[in-house]
Formats: sequence, C-alpha cells, structure tokens
Amino acid sequence: MKKFKEQWEIQHNWQLVFPFFGLLILLYSAFKIANAFLEQYGQILTIVATLLVFFILLKITLFIFKKLENKWILKYRWEMIRVFMVFAFTGTSSLYIGRPIIALMGITKENLTPMVYWVLFIIIGLIFYQILLVTYGWLFGQFKFFWEFEKKMLSRLGFKRFFN
Repeated sequence: MKKFKEQWEIQHNWQLVFPFFGLLILLYSAFKIANAFLEQYGQILTIVATLLVFFILLKITLFIFKKLENKWILKYRWEMIRVFMVFAFTGTSSLYIGRPIIALMGITKENLTPMVYWVLFIIIGLIFYQILLVTYGWLFGQFKFFWEFEKKMLSRLGFKRFFN
C-alpha cells in the first residue's frame, strides 16, 4: 500500500477514495461493454470478458495518464483520476439531461431528417456538456482546472473574444 500511495502521491487516506472509485467505474464500464456483446452467451463468459476488458481498459487508462501527466497541470498524480471521473460523469450526465430536453423541444427522429436531428442533438448536448463540466469540476474540487480547460475549448470553437 505504501508503494501505491507513493506512486500516486497520496498524502492522506481519504485520497484513496479516488483510485477506488476510479477502478470501480472502470470495472462497471468493462461489464457494460462485455455485457453488450455477450449477454446472450451467459454470465460466466460475460464475467470472464469483463475481466479481460477491464484489464485492457486499465492499461489504456494508465497509458493515457502517462501521456497527459506533463500536459495537464495538476498538483498530485491522484488528481488525474479525479479529472477522469469528472469527464466520465459529465459525458454521461449530458446525455441523460439532453435527451429529455430535446424531446420537450419537439426534436425527434420522426419529425426531422436523421442528419438534422443528430446535428441538433450534438449542439444541444455540447451546451449542457460545457455547463456540467464546470459544475462537476467544482463539485470534485477541480474548478480551476476545468475553468481553464473550458476557456481553452470554447476559444477553439470561436468564442475566444469572450475570455480576453
């Protein structure tokens, strides 16, 4: 445990919550992926595939951490997990919030062409994503990181003059 804490720069035991929940979220994602492909083949195969997908996702995630470690300015390595959790919650939440709002606006696949529907869906989803990203960043104690990230993203989308 001491080596793990040193590797992730964990100073207090409460910070272990983030690696724990990060692994739990990764395991859940692996299960959802495996279950989507192998649901009809039984639980044993799904569990084995879940473990395999979990291992692959873990390797990919650690590789991405290494690549982003020098690019993202964070005080401790364990904060990378917290940032990834914010991205995961934001992406999922923007879909759950965006779908009913699009339906309330009368935007459906039945009354629009698929191309127009998906363009509107992406635009509306992107709006909620921006708001939720900063909100979750604040809730997870990473407001400064996500506010800078947000300003950079919006300036790339052509809103640079609003942040000067």
